[in-house]
Amino acid sequence: MAFPESRFRRLRDNPVLREMVAETTLEPRQLVQPLFVKEGLKGRQPIKSMPGQAQLGLKELIGEAARAKKAGVSAVLLFGIPLKKDAVGSAATRDDGIIPQAIRAIKDKTPDLAVIIDVCLCEYTDHGHCGILTKTKGAVPQKRGTAPVTVDNDATLGRLAEMALAAARAGADMVAPSDMMDGRVAAIRKALDGGGFSGVPIMSYAAKYASSFYGPFRDAAESPPKFGDRRGYQMDYRNSDEALREVAADLDEGADIVIVKPALAYGDIIRRVKDRFGVPVAAYNVSGEYAMVEAAARAGWIQREPMIREILLGLRRAGADILITYWATEVAAGL
Repeated sequence: MAFPESRFRRLRDNPVLREMVAETTLEPRQLVQPLFVKEGLKGRQPIKSMPGQAQLGLKELIGEAARAKKAGVSAVLLFGIPLKKDAVGSAATRDDGIIPQAIRAIKDKTPDLAVIIDVCLCEYTDHGHCGILTKTKGAVPQKRGTAPVTVDNDATLGRLAEMALAAARAGADMVAPSDMMDGRVAAIRKALDGGGFSGVPIMSYAAKYASSFYGPFRDAAESPPKFGDRRGYQMDYRNSDEALREVAADLDEGADIVIVKPALAYGDIIRRVKDRFGVPVAAYNVSGEYAMVEAAARAGWIQREPMIREILLGLRRAGADILITYWATEVAAGL
């Protein structure tokens, strides 16, 4: 049977029909808004490398959380910046630390908004790495004149578990370990269950790559490594089979949702994870991806809003069920 040349256009010309047959949706409930809360800060401190984003004091955090909820956003993902940092990230596990304070403050004013806590030591350590360092021959280069150091995987697990437990005690709805230590999901799950928080799920950064797209985040979280880099524990961006092994391990250890991070250059990973495991998959649309769009828009080189929507729908099309994005509240308000 011969078809006229216009057969594909019939459902494209009419905007109502085009909307009717759209295969991929973008809804507020799919969006998570990351927020940075800084201990001791009064007001807002703009993040120069992330136009439109800011470090927030507690009062401003409460307002941003309420705004996200009003727009229809399902959850916020919190990153804490303490007043004092040390080699083991002591502030990360304090019950009176900035993150427990933030959880309680949000839950008091916006109880129906889910609060997710990023579990990692990089914002809390004075060296900027995601775990406790040990003097040993390892992959992390050292400062001139100091002994070689690397991240002590097993020593770090206990600190991460304590951090997750402190967040759960404060009322966190979910914890999200982003450190990429081996075995951290199992350690956190054991701690939560043993502490009476078996109902708190884990959203694991299961496939987190050592990426050039993280630069602005490190400004926002004040967490750049003082020396070396994170390639010794974050994934090599040349690998995709390895991502499936990482996801499988985290699921076996008790992860409920898995994250692929970054997002834009990793649509193939999102799709492979979704097809292989069929579990809820989150894509983290990271700071560098955000900053590129904002910078190009300010220069007048792109149409900002259509590009944001295209990016997020592309990640949904790749297989992401959840989108962690700095545009969450803005986009949700416009849907």
